[in-house]
Amino acid sequence: MLLNLTDTKDKEILQAILSTIDEGIHAVDAKGITIFYNHVAAKLDGVEGEEVLGKHVLDVFPSLSVETSTLLKAIHTGTPIYNEPQSYYNIRGRLIDTVNTTLPITVHGEIVGAVEISKDVTKIKQLSERLLDLQAKVEPSGSHKRGSKGDTGAKYQIKDIITNDPSFMKLKEKAAKVARTVSPILIYGETGTGKELFVQAIHNASPRQSSPFIAQNCAAIPSSLLEGILFGTAKGSYTGASDRPGLFEIADGGTLFLDELNSMPLDIQAKLLRVLENGRIRRIGATKEKTVNVRIIAAMNEPAEKCLEEKTLRLDLYYRLNVVHLNIPPLRERKGDIPILADHFIRKYNLKFGTSVTQIDEEVLHLFHNYTWPGNVRELEHAIESAMNIMDGHEITKEYLPLHIAERTFSDEDAVENKEFKPLREALLETERNLITEALHKTEGNVYQAAKLLGIPRQTLQYKMKKLQ
Repeated sequence: MLLNLTDTKDKEILQAILSTIDEGIHAVDAKGITIFYNHVAAKLDGVEGEEVLGKHVLDVFPSLSVETSTLLKAIHTGTPIYNEPQSYYNIRGRLIDTVNTTLPITVHGEIVGAVEISKDVTKIKQLSERLLDLQAKVEPSGSHKRGSKGDTGAKYQIKDIITNDPSFMKLKEKAAKVARTVSPILIYGETGTGKELFVQAIHNASPRQSSPFIAQNCAAIPSSLLEGILFGTAKGSYTGASDRPGLFEIADGGTLFLDELNSMPLDIQAKLLRVLENGRIRRIGATKEKTVNVRIIAAMNEPAEKCLEEKTLRLDLYYRLNVVHLNIPPLRERKGDIPILADHFIRKYNLKFGTSVTQIDEEVLHLFHNYTWPGNVRELEHAIESAMNIMDGHEITKEYLPLHIAERTFSDEDAVENKEFKPLREALLETERNLITEALHKTEGNVYQAAKLLGIPRQTLQYKMKKLQ
């Protein structure tokens, strides 16, 4: 049976069907005016249907914007949005937390509106916040332990960064220099390269070394909770809420390390930008701001230009954070460090396990040298630890290595070695540098025209030019 939507009775049938669904449904036209709003959505949002129907979505939910409203975003981009968290205040000032799936409505190739299906997660968030409150009563710093008096939470020093690689030693020198200042720092490095090691070392080499060091992985916390964890909550911001400081207040006078920054929702990135600009924060539900003195160090395991292109990182926040940039190279680009790192991990686990391993077989060192180490230094440490758990004797041999490393054949490795390939990253950078140089030459140094020629945004080209010097 097909419904004729020009027929009044059929319209009533369709509305009756949609009204029986136990999830909130909100539909708007291409201008953002509400054309359908079921009773579940009204109950979820804490408003009456008459207050929403026929009105623009931003008039009813003034805390949203064109950038943060999932309905308006779907209309402007024409792209479906699946299971995206959204926090907003209704016209009565009540905080609502939902998870939305939003779909653009297309007729004959033209976007005529959007429809959104919402699930209420307000109670789940409240329960999670209360759990954090209870945890804070047991441990005043929550999950961010600072230990005994004098223990700031950062244990590594610059001298703890092990290397013989000339470029890596220059990076250590740069880290020691920037430690003296208060400028924000943006760090890029693949997973396992030692980003937090550098961050802790910078904190301990800085004038803030006796003040708190707080680390937070932005991908480890649901986005609906992250804002409260960063900025804190005020009593009454939700049912049963208490005054609870956020990480900015806990880290006051010290360093706040935000890992996987590109996992932070864009609306919270905007609030982070404001803190960087004026040094003031406002707890959720509070009316007054507080001044904080915190050095922000952020890290990402994806290149900034990729995050900017995929719109997981705000351009204005990138410019504000990228005052100092540290690029930590992967282990495959400093393979000369493998022997001394392996020796360090052997000594570490000898002490931990009560063993007496003294050396590594030459065949194992050859395998280590030819392996690409996608997990970087962390993977090397795990390989050593794994071998020392099961081995006998004083020498690490091939039979004790993880299979994915041990099963590499020498013939394959030697074939690669004989071809004298450049490291892939080095070859790609060289190709990139040549293409950019040629584009700039053809456009007589016009960056905008060169970017068009290369098919990338102008900001991305400027970033690459700076990175490639």
